[in-house]
Amino acid sequence: MLQRFGAAVRGRSRGPLILLVLAPVVLAGCSLPSFGAYRGSTTQGQDAFKLWQGFFVTGLIIGGFVMALILWAVFRYRRRSEDIPRQSQYHRLVEILYTVVPLIIVSGLFAFTVITENEVTATPAGPVQVDVTAFQWGWQFYYPETGKVVEGETTEAPQMVVPAGETVNIHLKSVDVIHGFYIPQFNYSQYAQPGTVNKFNINVLHTGVYRGQCTQLCGLYHSVMLFSVRAVTPDQFAAWVHEVSGNSASIGQLKAQIKAGGPGA
Repeated sequence: MLQRFGAAVRGRSRGPLILLVLAPVVLAGCSLPSFGAYRGSTTQGQDAFKLWQGFFVTGLIIGGFVMALILWAVFRYRRRSEDIPRQSQYHRLVEILYTVVPLIIVSGLFAFTVITENEVTATPAGPVQVDVTAFQWGWQFYYPETGKVVEGETTEAPQMVVPAGETVNIHLKSVDVIHGFYIPQFNYSQYAQPGTVNKFNINVLHTGVYRGQCTQLCGLYHSVMLFSVRAVTPDQFAAWVHEVSGNSASIGQLKAQIKAGGPGA
């Protein structure tokens, strides 16, 4: 009777165990093949996305293999009697494999990471340059070729306009504290630091508007330190960038408005 009861309990307990094992795979399948990440709206973002895919698939394979080994050991060597099982040691082939194989996997992932990082951080000269200045709590976008200036603070989120399909050189800095320049659909984030100009490139693949935000806790209005990037055709960009800017406020004037509770504060 006790043996039949124990067998019944073990049979019932396997159901939740199987569900526990399959749940991550099933849930991950909801977003296949992106695995919850943006596919990347720039060439650099797509490179990062491909690396993410490779890491995720590798993790699934390794995780599945390890789980299979665990389950095999659990069921293959479960207790069948009160006798002490036969003991063994020094399986040299297995020891060599579980030392060498992880080294090969980690080396491969490291190599792909270096290749992708070099592609994403490469900064060849492009036809357009935008000097981006972050401040508490807004952004200024300056186009040195024509003197075009776009700026805004807090809820007056400014918009950086770039040509689609062309390389844009971004020169990023801050005038006060550390900020974070982040556009989710670009799969890229970069610090804006006082006294340092961080340079990177973006090549937006398609026209459209992409939201951006500050990702570093930078003070009272950090949560509304927003901006956007609008990618247009090269002809539309050429017409826009040569328009004469209106009476644009300086960064100092914008910060004064915030302190006074003016526009956007």
